[in-house]
Amino acid sequence: MSATFAAAACLRGERCLYFAFEESPSQIIRNMSSIGMDLERWVKKGLLKFHSARPTLYGLEMHLVTFHKVIEEFKPQVFIVDPISNLSAAGKASEVKSILTRLIDYLKMKKISTFLTDLTHFGGSLEHTSEEISSLIDTWLLLRDIELKGERNRGLYILKSRGMAHSNQIQEFLLTNQGIDLVDIYTGSGEVLTGSARAVQESEEKASEQARRSEVDRRLREQERKRKAMEAKIAALRAEFDSESEELNLMAEEERKRQTVLAEDRLKMADLRKGGPSAVRRSARRRGGKGA
Repeated sequence: MSATFAAAACLRGERCLYFAFEESPSQIIRNMSSIGMDLERWVKKGLLKFHSARPTLYGLEMHLVTFHKVIEEFKPQVFIVDPISNLSAAGKASEVKSILTRLIDYLKMKKISTFLTDLTHFGGSLEHTSEEISSLIDTWLLLRDIELKGERNRGLYILKSRGMAHSNQIQEFLLTNQGIDLVDIYTGSGEVLTGSARAVQESEEKASEQARRSEVDRRLREQERKRKAMEAKIAALRAEFDSESEELNLMAEEERKRQTVLAEDRLKMADLRKGGPSAVRRSARRRGGKGA
């Protein structure tokens, strides 16, 4: 985390001062190269400066003087102490708290972004550090192991971050060939899963989701088949109805014509029975004479 913080600052063109109490600069550079982080290039460019010393080398007041001296010389925009918990070897807890409080006040006055690491002990309260300086810190990240189903994986929490919105979710913390990667842990079904357990659960959920999608697709295809069959039946019934309607229309037309012919024939028969003029003329022509 410290190396990532330092590399990000250097990438922005900011000067970073890194105080290391556990490892030498060469060890830090070598170890970080294993996760794809090249700190040496920033050292060569003059943006990153390491200061390595054992906490027991001298007393706490001398450590504070050293902090001030190196900061005034290098004039960093970013300052890192890794870890502050090692200072407990140089004095009492109350003395360490006093030194760190003065250091933090100095750094805030100088407006230097600061990253401090602290070794916490398993089983201790998340809201407490041995140096008791958490109230002075603006953003507090917690890294801890999560043991589950025979595996131990890393989790990252944001305990607080003053003045900004931040997630309240636990993130799984991975070290990859490209540095740090954060992934969402599985929090469904009332349980928290990380590592291979998360991967297995996600795989099972993916398979289940795929099965549900396949079932939905199958039902949609079946519904579409039924719709087409229904539309085909409706089309056949409509064609049958149209055919019957056309046949009935033809029968009605023929019936209308037949009724017209019958009406004309009835008129003619009526004339013949009554002996009307037309009937007399026809009779005369048949006799070859004139009618009166």
